[in-house]
Amino acid sequence: MWTWIVALAWMYVVSLMTLAEATDPQGSVLGAVITFLFYGLGPLALVMYLLGTPARRKARQAAEAREAAAAQDPMAASAAGGEPDAGSLPAGAPVSPERKEP
Repeated sequence: MWTWIVALAWMYVVSLMTLAEATDPQGSVLGAVITFLFYGLGPLALVMYLLGTPARRKARQAAEAREAAAAQDPMAASAAGGEPDAGSLPAGAPVSPERKEP
């Protein structure tokens, strides 16, 4: 949670720097874009990616654990929602293959 607050604050500061670069008499819009990309967006994307590594690792390990459990007991995996029609009720009335003209 705190990472998103820090990221938002960092982008706020960088956007103010970009605005100052674009509106300065000696500044340029190209300099503002470069400031935004290389001082704000690029480093922030890298930091957020690195900080998200533990969450991605946990999600990958959980998926592997689910796959291993499904490989050991396929009936439990299908009853847990692996297949859409894995319940004990019948499928219902079949649909007519021909269309009747009125």
